[in-house]
Amino acid sequence: MSQLNSTQHKHSTTLSDQTDLYIGLMSGTSMDAMDAVLVDLAPGLPVLQEQVSIPLPTKLRTQLQTLCQPSENEIEAMSQADLAVAILAAEAIKNLLQLANIPASAVRAIGSHGQTIRHLPKMGNTLQIGNPSLIAEQTGITTVADFRRRDMAAGGEGAPLVPAFHEAIFRHSTRTRIIANIGGIANITVLPASPGQDVIGFDTGPGNTLMDDWCYRHSGRRYDKNGRWAATGQVSEELLELLLADTFFARKPPKSTGREYFHHSWLWHSLSHLEEQLSAEDVQATLVELTARSLANAIREQAPDCREVYICGGGARNTTLIRRLSENLEGYHVATTDTLGLSHQWVEATAFAWLARQTLHGLPGNLPAVTNASGRRILGGIYPA
Repeated sequence: MSQLNSTQHKHSTTLSDQTDLYIGLMSGTSMDAMDAVLVDLAPGLPVLQEQVSIPLPTKLRTQLQTLCQPSENEIEAMSQADLAVAILAAEAIKNLLQLANIPASAVRAIGSHGQTIRHLPKMGNTLQIGNPSLIAEQTGITTVADFRRRDMAAGGEGAPLVPAFHEAIFRHSTRTRIIANIGGIANITVLPASPGQDVIGFDTGPGNTLMDDWCYRHSGRRYDKNGRWAATGQVSEELLELLLADTFFARKPPKSTGREYFHHSWLWHSLSHLEEQLSAEDVQATLVELTARSLANAIREQAPDCREVYICGGGARNTTLIRRLSENLEGYHVATTDTLGLSHQWVEATAFAWLARQTLHGLPGNLPAVTNASGRRILGGIYPA
């Protein structure tokens, strides 16, 4: 059994006629772990029943990162990774059910995000792997997957999709709120207090992906725990200015991006134009500032009157990043979604459980104002148990 990050006690989930159990699977652009949550989506705030997180094996992580860029023998490499991601997902689900001490038959469906290896909104296509047929077969649970491409078929960007969930769970009737998700890529959702205003959501740029990649290349560690290494460096304003000059940051939403755009070669292009010599920790500090500054700029531009920002995703655990974001957002209340009743670590996985429920109930899962689709659509394909 793989090493798990989860609650350590075994208990029996209380089942009743009102229980509406779904599983959400998330493996994001950080490519660090497969997250799985068991969540009760009965009316009200989602209730987490159990959760596990299995680190992606180094070999698989390397394969996935390679697939984000054109390379030789892509189809065979993708086929191998497609099966490996699904097998890892099925393992996570079996461990989840064992921890919760419930049978697979108690779960209505799995919502699987899959692992994104290409996101090409200009082309009108995106690709998430992790064979949902294999997940359904190995778990005995109906699986819903491939959520993004139906939105893209309707002219949308296919991302971000979590703002619809944010609206359903976190919108407040009198206070405008912003949910900032910092995964491999960072995105924000603006939730206006006024019911007549559309929700806005878009990718703001890199989240953890460049920081994690730089940390791994220079230390062998998958990520900079709590941002401690970055805190030893100095921000290079010259490098930061070069990075922020990228046209993506100036584009108006809707917009989305991914690892295939913000990757090491993108960073190296700016590094090669520097007049100054930077230490590795100075570059790390600058990458933290890039994520914080680009997020703060987007928040101030899109919601100048909002003063509440709630963070979720792996970036919420980077104390250096959160400190810099808070300092860039002086006058804002910055906290994690934990204060709203849902742990920052499990928001995205829970969102895909919710999206699976939307699909099974014949309800839309996208927001056209966010993705630029021509209308609301029922998302994903259903793979029966």
